[in-house]
Amino acid sequence: MKHEWRKKEKEYYIPKQKPKLVEIPEFKFFTINGRGNPNSEEFSEAIGVLYSLSYAVRMMHKSDNIPEGYFEYTVYPLEGLWDLTEKGKELEYLDKNELIYTLMIRQPRFVNDEVFNRAMKIVKRKKAHKLLDKVKFESIKDSLSVQMLHIGPYDDEPITFKIMQKFCDENNLRLRTKVHREIYLSDFRKTNPEKLKTVLRYKVERI
Repeated sequence: MKHEWRKKEKEYYIPKQKPKLVEIPEFKFFTINGRGNPNSEEFSEAIGVLYSLSYAVRMMHKSDNIPEGYFEYTVYPLEGLWDLTEKGKELEYLDKNELIYTLMIRQPRFVNDEVFNRAMKIVKRKKAHKLLDKVKFESIKDSLSVQMLHIGPYDDEPITFKIMQKFCDENNLRLRTKVHREIYLSDFRKTNPEKLKTVLRYKVERI
């Protein structure tokens, strides 16, 4: 039976439109770091590279060498960690050219270094890309976090962030870092901005 994250892992990926405290365990990811405007061509290419690798893993069950522990699953959604350069933090407005990001796609537990390297070879053989060598295979643990579903344009996220901050203030919580995570449940290329669904998450600690 196929593992579908939308059904099996709702606590991590399908929150409601109100803040909730969650414990996020360690997960495996393919990641790529970048800087600059998310409307740039390089940003789109980075997304494409991550999906190419992720689908290379997904389709390994059709090969003669199926990874040990492989199970059928739905490819996980795109995620991003967002920060600002020192210059960007000093500005009174958001300059998207000063954004620092880490894009990532979670991988199933059977994925290891060997599977990652194999996926790399598959993708490079089909269509080599300059950004492929920037991709890393990492384990990341958010631990205690506050998350909430944001519906609407990305530029309206500050409204949701204020609600999350109020929740933290009322529950003796503080942000461990201002770097936040976004999980993209909608395809921004095909979805009306007013209907975009994005999980917003901050790592927190108890005061």
